[in-house]
Amino acid sequence: MLNNNRRQDLCQFSEKRLSDRAVDELIGLSRGLIADGGVNQQEAEFLSSWIKANKRHCNDPVVNTLFCRVKDMLSDGVLDDEEQKELLQLLAEFTGESIGDESPTGRLLAATLPLCSPQPEVIFQDHVFCLTGTFAFGPRTICKEVVAERGGKVSGAMTGRVDYLVVGTLCSPSWMHTSYGRKIERAAELRASGLQIHIISEDTWASAAFRGAGV
Repeated sequence: MLNNNRRQDLCQFSEKRLSDRAVDELIGLSRGLIADGGVNQQEAEFLSSWIKANKRHCNDPVVNTLFCRVKDMLSDGVLDDEEQKELLQLLAEFTGESIGDESPTGRLLAATLPLCSPQPEVIFQDHVFCLTGTFAFGPRTICKEVVAERGGKVSGAMTGRVDYLVVGTLCSPSWMHTSYGRKIERAAELRASGLQIHIISEDTWASAAFRGAGV
């Protein structure tokens, strides 16, 4: 017979597999919704219903944020033109798909769903940064040097000691299932637990670096 610890480990493993499967299904569903270059109200309502019905196996910070945004858009019963455009962009970011004139070459704009809004002030001195994704600013070694020159430190892992998670502008279409996506997930989880972790874009980080913020 399985002991309690082994049974708990198996349950957690099964839940993780179910969660990953649900996210995979949601990504496929979202790609189908935006395949024609638009999202109408009926499709938005279907998306909202699907996430609500699968939230037990889709307990993911990014998915939860997406669900809240869609729910807010539909709260007045009408998905207007601006909301349709916003939802199209959100789903494109969530799936890593290109829309309109964006490049389909495999290096797409990073998803922005988990970013702090509004973006916080960036202070380098005595603060810890974790970098994830591919940076348009330059190679990762250069980005680390920029942080160090301004009195900050860089952590290779996303832990509770990190003050800022910096999300690179470029990523692969499968970011949700790479170490890139896992760092974003972990940061969102730590932030939800009450830790003061800021998830910021490369643009925010680079602007502060050029200004010499916090030096």
